[in-house]
Amino acid sequence: MIDYKITAEEAKARLIRGNETYVRESSHNFDISENVLKSVLSGQNPYAIIVTCSDSRVVPEVIFSAGIGDLFVIRVAGNVIDSHQLGSIEYAAEHLGTGLIVVLGHTGCGAVNAAVHHEPEGYIKFITDEILKAVGDEKDDYKACCLNVRHSCDIIEKSLSIRKDEREYGLRVEAAVYCLDTGKVEFIS
Repeated sequence: MIDYKITAEEAKARLIRGNETYVRESSHNFDISENVLKSVLSGQNPYAIIVTCSDSRVVPEVIFSAGIGDLFVIRVAGNVIDSHQLGSIEYAAEHLGTGLIVVLGHTGCGAVNAAVHHEPEGYIKFITDEILKAVGDEKDDYKACCLNVRHSCDIIEKSLSIRKDEREYGLRVEAAVYCLDTGKVEFIS
């Protein structure tokens, strides 16, 4: 049996409060004191799993006013999901007792733009091809971003392990978009 430290609803509320703090405050102080650093030596207890883009402007710990050890962050361009990300998600959900998974897309995503408006080559094509599966013929970048986030959520929820944990333990998967111009996170589930 998985023992979640807090419920998915409590974790989502904590993320929302943290984002409100981030948007409201003009400066941000993060506690990296010796006590905090020592406290994480005994293990990790993240309250949320965040799957997000590798974009350097999207930093979940800052966006959600979270500290060291609060979030289990998985980053990949375009926040696409494959077996590696699923394995990381399953690890955090099952072994760390984290009951909320958030797929966090963002406005101005270069990977989504590349998929929708260009024909990339090389390894980026693996990413853009996955995004194209999600967005189809959509040309509006924001709508494409939302479709891509929801597609990643669908892939996560199709995982047998995740479905079982949702049903038996209350694990939740949420879709969200971070707006670069306002700093706000919008949950779009």
